[in-house]
Amino acid sequence: MKVIRYILFPVSILYGLITACRNLGFNIAVLKSVKFDLPVISVGNLSAGGTGKSPHIEYLIKLLMNEFNVATLSRGYGRSISEFHIVDENSTVIHCGDEPLQFKNKFPTVPIAVNKNRVLGVIELLKNKPDVNCILLDDAYQHRSITSSFSILLTEFDRPFFKDCMLPTGNLREWSLGKKRADVIVVTKSPEQLTNAERSIYIKKINPEPHQSVYFSALKYGQIAPMTTGESFDNLSMLKQYQILLVTGIANPKPLVSKLHSEGIDFKHLKFNDHHPFRQKDIQHIRNIFDTFGARKIILTTEKDIQRLRLADKNKKLAIHYIKIEVELLGDETAFETQIINHVRKNKTNSNALS
Repeated sequence: MKVIRYILFPVSILYGLITACRNLGFNIAVLKSVKFDLPVISVGNLSAGGTGKSPHIEYLIKLLMNEFNVATLSRGYGRSISEFHIVDENSTVIHCGDEPLQFKNKFPTVPIAVNKNRVLGVIELLKNKPDVNCILLDDAYQHRSITSSFSILLTEFDRPFFKDCMLPTGNLREWSLGKKRADVIVVTKSPEQLTNAERSIYIKKINPEPHQSVYFSALKYGQIAPMTTGESFDNLSMLKQYQILLVTGIANPKPLVSKLHSEGIDFKHLKFNDHHPFRQKDIQHIRNIFDTFGARKIILTTEKDIQRLRLADKNKKLAIHYIKIEVELLGDETAFETQIINHVRKNKTNSNALS
C-alpha cells in the first residue's frame, strides 16, 4: 500500500495545486463565501479523518449549551439520503449518519442538523430553529463557501500535518499552509503526561501565526455501557477478566487498541472501514467469531460504531458494549474555554441574516 502511495506522488502534486488554486480563489474573492450574522465555529482538520472531531464537537456543545442556543451542522457521512434533515428521536443513521446521531443521543435538546451543502444547511437550520444563536460546523475546515467567524484546526499528536503530504501519497486534503486560516490549533490524542518541554518543541514545529493559540488535548476513556441491557463497567480495567472482541469501523482505532494493550486486556480486533454500513452478514460474522470465545466474553465497540450496529442488529442478537470517550484539555482548559465563550458573546446577535 505504501509503495502504491509513493507511485501516486505526481497525483498528489496535481491535487495540491488544485486545492491551492481553490483556496486562492476564496482568498481573492473570486469564489463566493457567505458570512452569517451569528457565531459560526468550524471544527476540522487538514488531513482525511481520524483526528477526533466528534469528541471535540461534544466538548464545545457542553461548553456552550447552558448559555447559548447552540446547534450543530454536519455533512452526515454514510447516510442514504442527501437532503437537509434535523435529527430527532426517530432518526437513524440512514437519515443523518453516525456522528450526528451520536450527538443527538447525548444532547437531546440541542438542534443537530445535516446537509451536504453547508450554506443551504445553515439557512434551513435557522429557518427551522430561529432561536439558534451559535452554530458548530462539523468537519468544515475546507468548506470555505461559508466564512466561519472562528476556526478550530485539529491535528493528531502522532500524525501531525507538518509531517504529512498531500493525498493520495499522504493524508492531507490541502497543503499545510492552510493552517494559517485557523484561530486555534488543537493537538489531539496527546500523551496525558505531556511535559512543558515537549509542548514547546511541538509548538515550534507547528510554527503558529501570531494570532493563533495552540492547545493540547487527550482522550479520556470512560464508562463501558451495554447497547440494550446488561452490566455496565466504570472503566476499562474492569474488563481484564473477560475475553474481548473489539469491533471498530472508525478512521483510526489505534489509540483505543493501544489503550486496551496498556490495560493488559485480552482482545481480538475485527476492523471495518470508517463509517462502514453494517449489514446482517456483518452481524452474523461477528456472531460466528464471538461464539468461539469462552464463557466470560464481551463485544466492545465505540460510541460512533454503536449508532450503526444498533440499526443492523435489529433482533438484538449481539450483547454489545460501547465505550464512552471524551476529551480533556491538558493544562490550559480555562484559557481555551474563555477564548471560545468570549468569541461567542462578542459575536452573538438577535439577527440571523446573512451577508
